[in-house]
Amino acid sequence: MQHIWGTYLGRWRITAIAISLCVIVPLAVIFLSFLSPAEEIWAHLIRNVLSDLLVNTAWLVLGVSLVTALLGVSLAWLTAACDFPGRKIFSWALLLPLAVPTYVLAFVFLGLLDYTGPVQSYFRAWLGPEHVAFPDIRSTGGVITVLSLALYPYVYLISRNAFLTQGVRTLEVAQSLGYNRRQGFFRIALPMARPWIAGGLMLVLMETLADFGAVSIFNFDTFTTAIYKAWFGFFSLSAAAQLSSILVLIVFVIIIIEQQMRLKMRYYQPGRHSTRTQRFRLGRGAGWAASAFASMVLLFAFIIPTAQLCLWTFTVLAEEFNDRYLGFLSHSLGLSVMASVLTCACALLLSYARRHHPDRTTDFFVRASTLGYALPGTILAVGIFIPVAHVDNVINDISVYFFDRETGPVLQGTVLVMVAAYLVRFMAAGYNAIDNAMQRITRSIDEAAQVMGLKGLNMLRLIHLPMLRAGMLTAATLVFVDVMKEMPITLMTRPFGWDTLAVKIYELTSEGEWERAALPAVSLIIAGLLPIVLLIRHTEK
Repeated sequence: MQHIWGTYLGRWRITAIAISLCVIVPLAVIFLSFLSPAEEIWAHLIRNVLSDLLVNTAWLVLGVSLVTALLGVSLAWLTAACDFPGRKIFSWALLLPLAVPTYVLAFVFLGLLDYTGPVQSYFRAWLGPEHVAFPDIRSTGGVITVLSLALYPYVYLISRNAFLTQGVRTLEVAQSLGYNRRQGFFRIALPMARPWIAGGLMLVLMETLADFGAVSIFNFDTFTTAIYKAWFGFFSLSAAAQLSSILVLIVFVIIIIEQQMRLKMRYYQPGRHSTRTQRFRLGRGAGWAASAFASMVLLFAFIIPTAQLCLWTFTVLAEEFNDRYLGFLSHSLGLSVMASVLTCACALLLSYARRHHPDRTTDFFVRASTLGYALPGTILAVGIFIPVAHVDNVINDISVYFFDRETGPVLQGTVLVMVAAYLVRFMAAGYNAIDNAMQRITRSIDEAAQVMGLKGLNMLRLIHLPMLRAGMLTAATLVFVDVMKEMPITLMTRPFGWDTLAVKIYELTSEGEWERAALPAVSLIIAGLLPIVLLIRHTEK
């Protein structure tokens, strides 16, 4: 029986390896580009721009990580553990910026706050040019601000789930130890939520490293802009792939450091009753201060940009809107649903395999399967396109040899390739949310289930899945919204005529048509709001 059980558990490790190969193969294609280094291009990059790229990327990652941690954790604690005016509205409204792509937020802020924009023009006309001195929006601070406003919901969403499960009992324990509420937050509640906060920050960090749309709009040179310039400027896919591999190595090192820091730590949910959150009421002044803080974040991250997009939309709605937009919307929704279901299923299997096999081999393959999130979408599309093209050539050769008939492209330009690319790109978003929820399930529950005769898939289906419902819903929401916003992968791998809302935005913004781009941007935001609202309603229950 022991041998059979050991063999069965070995199948979970094989499952993890098989899933991770979907990510490792395109990554291997990118890393193999080092076999043919573009020496002249690398010499130019090292001599002229590499130091600036490293400094800019480091400042961007550091700034966005700090700001998103401050905004996400503070707002998560306030809405999960505190009661203040407007809390019920803010609890779900603060997630609304999750539906706004970074590149949309970037062009809206530039349109509003640039020198020729309406804000500066109004104040110059009102106060006189000599009395107006606005900070330059096209700066490091401007890029950090825009990316932080767009990405803080990742930290907020996952951290809030952690604080909701702690409830007021955490502060009661702190008070029994002689701490006040402020000390209890920093000494007990915050350390207990660290795995969830770290998971959200990892998503923010990888999204920041991989972002191209926002930084390119701001003309802010980072690794991703260098990758695109190496590809489209120097026409060297090899140099672009090599630069991408550096990003992957950076993220892999960060993941290893984070895992080593919490290697011997365990974070369990102490009991079913702790999930029912009781909040303490803030004082009058503190309550209104919390409402003002949440209002300011929501105002700049969602209300103002969305209002500006709506104003632009009304000016072009009559001439722009037609049946094509229903097709764009259906394509975006269909791809997002397929990708979120597949990604969550694979992420669940990976987390379950790692739970059964907490060894270095399994951990390596599981962690490797989350690295696609750090890759720019276009480079990842190339890493997938090359092996897919090779498989198509093999299929065509076999058909010619046996049937004397050419098949042409079989897999290229299909929805299957698009969904596979999304799986590789957003596995980290699904895995972090599910694995963080899996860590709250104690080992004693597994042992009790085995005593009752439940093993393998039966244990996963009957015991773990009901307890992972919140984590699964969080993962599905993150992947769904991310796929809705993804532009480079969709642009390069879509079948002919399969335009989505993100592709339409790209086509219009590349031509400087900000007003016309507002209509698909508003449609994309509205489509992404429904799963976010449903998620918040579920977590509130």
